Amino acid sequence: MVNSLLVDHGLFRTAWRNWGVVEAGRLYRSNHPLPWQLRDAVRRFGLRTVINLRGHRLACGSDQLGRTAAQELGLVHVDAPFESRGAPHRDRVLRLAEVYRGMAEPALIHCKSGADRTGLGAGIWLLLQGRPPGQALDQLSVRFGHVRQSRTGILDAFFLLYAEARRAQPGLGFLDWVRDHYDEAALRRDFQSRAWADRLMDGVLRRE
Repeated sequence: MVNSLLVDHGLFRTAWRNWGVVEAGRLYRSNHPLPWQLRDAVRRFGLRTVINLRGHRLACGSDQLGRTAAQELGLVHVDAPFESRGAPHRDRVLRLAEVYRGMAEPALIHCKSGADRTGLGAGIWLLLQGRPPGQALDQLSVRFGHVRQSRTGILDAFFLLYAEARRAQPGLGFLDWVRDHYDEAALRRDFQSRAWADRLMDGVLRRE
């Protein structure tokens, strides 16, 4: 617990839940929940699945507490790691789509702060439901602590690339675009962040 609260900054998450409803009764989002927060979410929303977008972290107290709490609550716990400052990997996007397709709902997705990777995961879920790219972009919002001018803005650029492809080819499905058209290397090459925003995210807020 000490590692979770002090090293992983869980102390801040005792007050700042960063909770969001992606679609009521189906998918919710948050920062990394502490055990009592997860129990409360199960009681209130009937959660059946937890998707950890940080991935398995052996030295992270929050990770160990979360896995233990999920097991005790009878939840399915899934690791689906993403980067907050890198172009989303094609294989990881496709794997998350498979997780979404087969998961027991309602589900909760989380990363550490619930701002960047969680916004990406929420946006991907909306696109898989046939929602427009603009709704996916809304999940990467300053309301959740996302700063698009920083290196995490590469996640916004990912959704914007799909939006551009749909304008050029109306009806192009998201997964078809990911499989056949998405260029990770080009996204990494072309995206540029702002120095002030990187200092804020990496130096002041020290985001993961």
